[in-house]
Amino acid sequence: MPEAVRQEPSRLYRWMVLIFVSVAMGGNYYIYDSINPLERIFIERLGFSATQFGWLNASYSLAAVLTLLIGGIIIDRIGTKKAFTLFAVLCLLGAILTAVEGRPGIMIAGRTGLGLGAESMIVAATTALAKWFRGKELSFAFGINLTIARLASVAADNSPTWAHSVFYPQGEAGAPSWQGPLLIAVGAGVLSLVTALIYWAMETRAEAKYQLGKRGEIDKLEFREIFRFNRSYWYVVGLCFTFYSAIFPFRTFAIDFFTSKILAGYGGVLSSDAVRVLSHEKAGFFNSLVPLSAMIATPLCGLLVDKAGKRASFMIVGSVLLMPVYLVMAYSNISLFLPVSMMGIAFSLIPAVMWPSVAYIVEQNRLGTAYALMTLFQQIGFFLLNLLIGIANDHSKAGLSNPGGYALGMWIFSVLGFVGLTFAILLRIRETGPQGHGLETITTASATA
Repeated sequence: MPEAVRQEPSRLYRWMVLIFVSVAMGGNYYIYDSINPLERIFIERLGFSATQFGWLNASYSLAAVLTLLIGGIIIDRIGTKKAFTLFAVLCLLGAILTAVEGRPGIMIAGRTGLGLGAESMIVAATTALAKWFRGKELSFAFGINLTIARLASVAADNSPTWAHSVFYPQGEAGAPSWQGPLLIAVGAGVLSLVTALIYWAMETRAEAKYQLGKRGEIDKLEFREIFRFNRSYWYVVGLCFTFYSAIFPFRTFAIDFFTSKILAGYGGVLSSDAVRVLSHEKAGFFNSLVPLSAMIATPLCGLLVDKAGKRASFMIVGSVLLMPVYLVMAYSNISLFLPVSMMGIAFSLIPAVMWPSVAYIVEQNRLGTAYALMTLFQQIGFFLLNLLIGIANDHSKAGLSNPGGYALGMWIFSVLGFVGLTFAILLRIRETGPQGHGLETITTASATA
């Protein structure tokens, strides 16, 4: 007799899976962003230079490049649920190694371990959700997953406020703690591992009772395919490289920069300890506006682009938004709300416009390689800019007593905006010509006509 057709898992069961996968991912994001508020503390308490601080995230990106070569293979070999849990373990070990001893070499090694686990975990989460959600629900599920993960980034940026006693265990006049905030990140890693194990249990139970979908295609980097991509694809890669390189490395150093700028408005380093702490907390809030703005703007931009088309034109607008924000922050006294919100809106255009555009430019059977190659270039950008900005800040002796020293780094970020504008204009010229792929013309209405 033929085997009875199994039912699909209930909607409640699937959304519970989504919550646990997303919380696990949130732990991953929190660990990564947990060092953002700590640059000045590392410099003053542990003797870090800005370059060494930049290495904490540069080493993560270096490890992430290796992930592109081995992460998909591991998921293929041992399955999604086991791989997801394994990568959660690596993230936790990376967080522990970063927190255990305040020496640059050991902490950089911990961030390298985090890079090996975190990027592979993102791939595993994507393939896992594709097994549980189909059709129209899939995009919404991915949106919820990203929203929860970015909320963890917001929490990390604002940790000097809600974890005030952990940062300043001896009071505002005492020495701040470098280790306490990192132990919170270890706790986030424990939560990530626990929820990954719950997901493993839920999927194991579901495999015995329900009919599950096939997991999604894993992004793999196939070197023989690299030279076959068309010019529009490379313009999109250039845009992703410049936008992400201008935003993620900026967030690495932004809280220290914002603290210096805010403190200067209160009278500089001669201000009271309470004012210095307040400036640090405000700086964390402003840094969190980038992911917060993107959380709101990404779905709105996605809906607008689907309705209007004009994808290359939108990236021209995004580049124009991005170009002035760093110089405005460096040289004006305008409220940080405006330039940081502009940055968040520009940031939202990459997942809303550029990533979906690849599907119009590249054949379906080559999308895995296309997306993996884009990710490779992004991580190279993160690596280079984290180091370059750290070196620039050291060269200019940027700090609380010299807020003008950050200007060199801000010029470097601003130049990336001009490079992005060049790629956006070239993409629009290409896509409005005879070799276009419809990026400027395809809309929801035309796709369903």
